[in-house]
Amino acid sequence: MITEELQNLLLTYCDPEDSLLQHIDRETQSKVLLPRMLSGHFQGRVLSMLSKINNPKRILEIGTFTGYATLCLAEGLTPDGIIYTLDNNEELEDRVRANFTKSPLNAKIIYLIGDAQQSLKVLSHETFDMVFIDADKKNNGTYYDLIFDQVKSGGLIIVDNVLWSGKILSQAQDKDTQNISGFNNKIAADKRVEQLILPVRDGLFVIRKK
Repeated sequence: MITEELQNLLLTYCDPEDSLLQHIDRETQSKVLLPRMLSGHFQGRVLSMLSKINNPKRILEIGTFTGYATLCLAEGLTPDGIIYTLDNNEELEDRVRANFTKSPLNAKIIYLIGDAQQSLKVLSHETFDMVFIDADKKNNGTYYDLIFDQVKSGGLIIVDNVLWSGKILSQAQDKDTQNISGFNNKIAADKRVEQLILPVRDGLFVIRKK
């Protein structure tokens, strides 16, 4: 959505990645399919900043991938905080767990492998201060509805890829783009929340529950 030159400039004005995040980025780019799914340096710092502002005790992440965003979000947790991160990719599990064990935040991370909707049933007892949805885009609305009542008043729900490489501007939209546009319109019409889209990378919908 922005030029490479401008992206490089933005990186000069944000905190650097630590060595573990750099390792996860390099490893994902060289060894994992669809590496573009990684949040990356700038978006990772945005997620970290939002988490630190929110100072959550409980975070839910739907869509772990290789764990980069998980670690960024975990930076803002309270001393007794926990982040639950859900994914269904068993092939990445060993790699992701190995990355988490290298982090001082490892004890705060609960990594659940399996169908996200089933995992959410296991977590029905929890309440969340912050939720990050970055999984199968067709189910954004489903995940939003499933977790909404578990989010505290003043809590944040953040949804990734809501600009969909600018395709939401197209008049002739494919099914995936229609799903993204439909979700965006659903949030815009939801009077229970305040919302805005940050044009970070592929678009972050930041939603605050009233």
